Amino acid sequence: MSKSTNPSPPEELPPEYLGFFACFNRAEFFEAHEVLEELWLDCRMSAIGNFYKGLIQYAGVFVHLQHGRPAPAAALLRLAHGHLSTYPSPHERLEVEQVCADIRTWLGRVEGGEPIEALLAPDQLPRLGLLPTA
Repeated sequence: MSKSTNPSPPEELPPEYLGFFACFNRAEFFEAHEVLEELWLDCRMSAIGNFYKGLIQYAGVFVHLQHGRPAPAAALLRLAHGHLSTYPSPHERLEVEQVCADIRTWLGRVEGGEPIEALLAPDQLPRLGLLPTA
């Protein structure tokens, strides 16, 4: 089931949202979480609140892994998937279906007991991108 939302026009994506992707793709997962949380706090009760919450949780997965905590990472993967999977794809220029597929892959890897060092290898870390403007 999709949420009814009013996505931002491409030229009006919030700077915190854009900053999240910049931090996430530099493997600055705590910072990614923090920058998007600023935006989420202002709209957490609105239709887009759970979208931002899911992205924050996805970044939090890697903070937990960086601290050697696979069980909380797996729990956040489940929560992030639950929040993001309710949104259409694309949403806010993000291919939500692809992110959800990646989350499922990560959940399998984490729950499968893959060593944290392997999960956190630079060539294994996920990257998130936004679709180009129309």
